[in-house]
Amino acid sequence: MAILDSKGRLFGKISILDIGAGLVILLVVAGLLLFPGNSGSGVAQVGSNVRPIEVDVMVRGLTVRDPQALLKSLEDEKKTKIIIRNQPYGEVDVLAVQALPRSVAVPQPDGSVKSLPDPRPELNYTVDMIVTVGGEAQIVDDGPILGNTKIKVGTPMELEGLTYRFNAPVVGVRILDKPN
Repeated sequence: MAILDSKGRLFGKISILDIGAGLVILLVVAGLLLFPGNSGSGVAQVGSNVRPIEVDVMVRGLTVRDPQALLKSLEDEKKTKIIIRNQPYGEVDVLAVQALPRSVAVPQPDGSVKSLPDPRPELNYTVDMIVTVGGEAQIVDDGPILGNTKIKVGTPMELEGLTYRFNAPVVGVRILDKPN
């Protein structure tokens, strides 16, 4: 009896292709068991360093019918949903909402420049603001993580509530001490 027959079977029973496929599957399973990777929620990991953080996001030039009603809505709801880099995270607390003034640089006759309120009427329908949100984040060596996404200045974030949904980049991140 030959070791390899004319059909490519070992001892006339098992195909060499079947053995190769079995070895590939075995290597993949062994690789997953030996090197599992970083899957799953960062906050749910055992022994993780979870601390409260505050994140400031800046909204510039948001067009809205009633800017004051939007500011009041953000303050009154006390919570907002956030989406970080197109990945839904969940709800966070709205800690503060600060409206920013719209101004224009006006040159003066003596050569100096003054900042004055922008007189354009269409700006009655736009708002600039800084929204401070807070939540629990996993703290790793290179920064805080919310929902498997690192939160740093410049990270795109989307805020969503009952009557609004807008994009805003992160402009500040503060890692707080755990409350006593």
